[in-house]
Amino acid sequence: MFRKPVLLVIAHGSRDPRHAATVHALVRRVRALRPDVRVETGFLDFNIPSVQGVLESLATEGVREVVALPLLLTRAFHAKADIPAVLRDAPPQLRIRQAEVLGPSPLLLSALERRLYEAGLTPADKSSTGVVLASAGSTDPEAIAVIADIAREWRHTGWCAVRPAFASAALPRTEDAVRELREMGCSRVAVAPYVLAPGFLPDRIARGAVDADVLGDVLGASAEVARVLVERYEAARRPVLAALGA
Repeated sequence: MFRKPVLLVIAHGSRDPRHAATVHALVRRVRALRPDVRVETGFLDFNIPSVQGVLESLATEGVREVVALPLLLTRAFHAKADIPAVLRDAPPQLRIRQAEVLGPSPLLLSALERRLYEAGLTPADKSSTGVVLASAGSTDPEAIAVIADIAREWRHTGWCAVRPAFASAALPRTEDAVRELREMGCSRVAVAPYVLAPGFLPDRIARGAVDADVLGDVLGASAEVARVLVERYEAARRPVLAALGA
């Protein structure tokens, strides 16, 4: 029997079936890491089960403690507005704490780098390779600033240069960042998608990477992402347990 708060992973959802498949694969990995924690999945849109449906089912079962974890890389509209709104409508007997989004995290940088090595780069290529850190994009200035900060941090690990790019809502686009790195004189250019699952915007990133030498895969159900989920869960559940006097 599970004694710890239920971990509810909240994904955006997509019409693209690859999105839900990736989310479910990631959740299976989290369950393997933490067999002592009940892990459920809910979607904001397009896919089932819905977040509201999962919360109602948990309440019916008698669950009382839930950690709601946004499967998001930055704190933008979904983390600040959509998810809190859904949680406010949860059954009143549930005590819910919203965990922090996944990024930024050194583990995610490790996952990005591993994806590039899987796509053909080697550690010896770093100093001559420019990297495009390609995210989905947002109208939220905080989210855009976080991506820029990550790019600066990653540059300091030995790459020739790292430039942020966005698939929507902000500039530059991936193809523009690829061109800039070429003009800077980087011997090769790699595109690292800073996205969790395949879908419409990751496909746009891939199209923008057509002139790059290397295109990494999405972060997906990687070991590093699963570990970040566990970290965020543990950080969020501590105040819950403190409030219960545990």
